[in-house]
Amino acid sequence: MSLKLGKSFNRSYNLRVPVLDGYYNIGMYFDKKSTFLLFRVDPDFSHGAFQRNVKINMFKNLEQSKFCETFIGLHNYRKNTLDISNQYDKINDDYTHDISMVLNESIVLAKVELYDKDVYDTLNIYGFSMNSYIDEFLFIITERHNVLKRLGKKIVRTSGLQIATTPALDLLDEYHNERQTTSDAGLEGFKSQRSREDIIKFSDAEKEATK
Repeated sequence: MSLKLGKSFNRSYNLRVPVLDGYYNIGMYFDKKSTFLLFRVDPDFSHGAFQRNVKINMFKNLEQSKFCETFIGLHNYRKNTLDISNQYDKINDDYTHDISMVLNESIVLAKVELYDKDVYDTLNIYGFSMNSYIDEFLFIITERHNVLKRLGKKIVRTSGLQIATTPALDLLDEYHNERQTTSDAGLEGFKSQRSREDIIKFSDAEKEATK
């Protein structure tokens, strides 16, 4: 039976990705005139295949994801002609040997001329895995570029889908906790340095006042 899309959706894109000894069929449903997007995830494992407690999470805000908070640099920007929220920028420098990009696809929906330049209405898809659990962890970022020709503006919005086994999530927690600890230590060092600088400046000012 074919899937009937409601008024909110008129486009779809499908991926089939391997996880453990099976596959997940991932559907992305969206509208060609907006950034609204939803996922559909269907497991496809042979009879008796062991899924080992695979957990699926979806994120409308990538900043709420431990994976993105730990490993991924996100880009935000806003001006009259461009509105970007949580666009994928890069894998953070400290983790380039721990994380691999396993998907990088772009679907062009339309070409629009704005201010004498060609601007593309697209759906970009990025997929990442942790190298220690390459067959047990997948994080997909969907990046929707929607051009509003009437307003002369492009909107960029992202969503995330995470498929992971329990051991992979445990490792993600370890990475996340380690990064938070490092960040907190760096912040304390920065505060201490600022305090020392303040003392030095205060002392210099005091000496200057006694001359």
